[in-house]
Amino acid sequence: MVHINSSYNWYALYTRSRYEKKLHNDLLMRGVETYLPLKTEKRKWSDRVKVVEEPLLRGYVFVKVSNREYFDVVNNPGAVCYVSFNGKPAAIPEKQIQDLRLFVEAYNDNLNVTKDRIVKGDVVTVKSGLLKGVQGEVIEIRGAKRIVLRFRSLGYCVHTDISMDEIEFAKKDKL
Repeated sequence: MVHINSSYNWYALYTRSRYEKKLHNDLLMRGVETYLPLKTEKRKWSDRVKVVEEPLLRGYVFVKVSNREYFDVVNNPGAVCYVSFNGKPAAIPEKQIQDLRLFVEAYNDNLNVTKDRIVKGDVVTVKSGLLKGVQGEVIEIRGAKRIVLRFRSLGYCVHTDISMDEIEFAKKDKL
């Protein structure tokens, strides 16, 4: 792709479901500067454990394009549309992309991303580990990973380091 305009901005581009890596590679082949933050995960199958790279932000690829290339990129199969606010594409400052790159490089083995917000009073079920299947009420949040759960049936509070991918929301009437 020939760069015509020197005014380039970063944009977040929505992708088709599970199409992030393919779109990223297609755009790179066309000469578009892209960034796809990847997270390294261990996946367990019945016969083996494998380390795989998964997109950190499902459904998104970041692209740096000029106004002229803007429509060429979104017309790629796999691209859905740009992230927009009030009908205008949301440009992302270069500094934020650089910070995201540094953050992903430094903390790749310990990253969890979720749109869910845990608040006091939420009832959660532990999905894995020693407390698998146990339900409790969130009574305190300490940072991004540490929560305090109260188990009414036991009459105790248990303090635990637990990540978002180890719990799921439950209905309060099940507690």
